[in-house]
Amino acid sequence: MPTNIHFLISCEHGGNRIPLRYRPLFEGYEHLLHSHRGYDSGALGLAKKLAMALHSPLFAATTSRLLIDLNRSIGHPRLYSEATRHTPAAIRHEILKYHYLPYRTLVEANIADAIRSGLRVIHISSHSFTPELDGEVRNTDIGLLYDPSRNLEQDLCNRWRTCLGAHMPNLKVRRNYPYMGSANGFPTYLRRRFPDGAYVGIELEVNQKHILKGGWRWHALRSLLADTLNEAVA
Repeated sequence: MPTNIHFLISCEHGGNRIPLRYRPLFEGYEHLLHSHRGYDSGALGLAKKLAMALHSPLFAATTSRLLIDLNRSIGHPRLYSEATRHTPAAIRHEILKYHYLPYRTLVEANIADAIRSGLRVIHISSHSFTPELDGEVRNTDIGLLYDPSRNLEQDLCNRWRTCLGAHMPNLKVRRNYPYMGSANGFPTYLRRRFPDGAYVGIELEVNQKHILKGGWRWHALRSLLADTLNEAVA
């Protein structure tokens, strides 16, 4: 791996925990906490594997996105969920202050420090997606989300996809699917803060069908994603 690369792994939807103070807000919404609405199943385990394999810092949140979504920008209509968006403004500000800003600020500061040291940052944000949504089967195994206007992001995703295909030809890897990488997300915000040549932000999406199977296949896929990312960068 080039010596001027600083990997950073994050996981914004790693758990479904609700702090005790806010649990009364979720009366009637408990079922959502255990669904994909509450967290990204398997994303935290994947993030930990990537961080360990790449010897990189890991920033992960285990508070449910239904409290506040760390992957959305301030002002986005889905920053708060139906359980929290109608609470008094003082409560929403408190949630923002203590559960949103500290996480985002810490990640941004790590990136800024690395860039000031002359390093190029490759940020992988770990996510997972449901095999089916609203009756539509998501026809892919791995999604690599990036901003097409940023050449380094596009190049890295192309090479990562090629490396994955070389090791596992039957693995279906698509770019900017099941979501667009330029849509509202944490990397989208960070792209506005840091230039193309210094910051590369990729959202990695894994189909939860692989996570549900578990066992050695899921372990092998996590290892493959880490190994091929290293290959793509090298």
